Amino acid sequence: MFKFEDFSTFQRAVTIAGLGPAMLVGCTVHGDPSLATYLPAAYGVSLAFPWGDAKAKASAWKPTAPAPRALGQAIRGITNNFEGLVGVAVTSIDDGWIVASNGERPMPQQSVSKLWVAMTVLDQVDQGRIRLEDPITITRADFTLFHQPVAALVKGDAGYTASVGEIIRRAMQMSDNTCNDKLLRLVGGPDAVRTFLARKGITGVRFGPGEKLLQAGTAGLAWKPEYSMGNSFAIARSRLSPAVRLAAFESYVKDPPDGAAAAGISVALARLKRGELLSPTATAWLLQTMDGAKTGRARVHGAVPPGWTYGHKTGTGQDLGARTAGFNDVGILTAPDGKSYALAIMIGDTHRPVRERQMLMQQVAQAIVTYRN
Repeated sequence: MFKFEDFSTFQRAVTIAGLGPAMLVGCTVHGDPSLATYLPAAYGVSLAFPWGDAKAKASAWKPTAPAPRALGQAIRGITNNFEGLVGVAVTSIDDGWIVASNGERPMPQQSVSKLWVAMTVLDQVDQGRIRLEDPITITRADFTLFHQPVAALVKGDAGYTASVGEIIRRAMQMSDNTCNDKLLRLVGGPDAVRTFLARKGITGVRFGPGEKLLQAGTAGLAWKPEYSMGNSFAIARSRLSPAVRLAAFESYVKDPPDGAAAAGISVALARLKRGELLSPTATAWLLQTMDGAKTGRARVHGAVPPGWTYGHKTGTGQDLGARTAGFNDVGILTAPDGKSYALAIMIGDTHRPVRERQMLMQQVAQAIVTYRN
């Protein structure tokens, strides 16, 4: 039997918030039966994040060349001068070195995790289990919360039908939460993504429970289906006591169930670019999709000089006052001569203004460009 003292810090905070561990006697999880399939099979009890105790492992990848000293000093100077929890890693895809500052600390991924969902879908495409041209329909029952522009396209009971490829593009380029959640269900839920990560040897990366449970837990709420409609989630969150919000927020930052180390992400992106994770066709398709990202144009993108390209994925978490749990940008920066650098900039927690966060990211890009010049 589980005891309260056996719970992780985050689980304790959520229990204190009045959520309590809901027994999984049948298959109801936080008021939504469909979420039962999102729980790891080994757990007989549904907690807010029952997989949160599994620590992210440091990347097993080993560099094949020494890191440039000047670039390393520049990156460390940038992060040391920033007020907040931040991890940065830059991997040379062609030369095999890695530069990092606080690169092993798991940080909240938020929408960066859409990258792993897309890879899992494309891996199943490679296996012949899914086709990019297969139709997929999104209905109101699929709605999640926060950023879901596809909701405007769902008309009546018929919903919105598009190809799997189009839904991936919406998830990756527009960071559409509902599209991502639909893809997650298509591949078999979070465990399917975790299996993909393990099979491909991607370390230093956790995959969380999906958008609904993740955001509800971060706020200190238990998920309810009605939260996906209108501003119901925001209203419910606003009714929580400040103490509950703070406990849930700080516990999430301390031990994020979707946590990933900047070094782990950077190495995984380098391996993607080198064709080690997906087929050549799937790799090229995903990289092209990342090139078309429409989010975070003032983050790393704001410092990409003419002749360089940057394909990426951003992630932004919930706010608590001036603090944000997760403000991220990860991607592949390519120089005019074709040499590429996989970078991950993860701001896990900060109260500094958004413009300062963006400038930190731009400074990392500028440091790479300066190193090349």
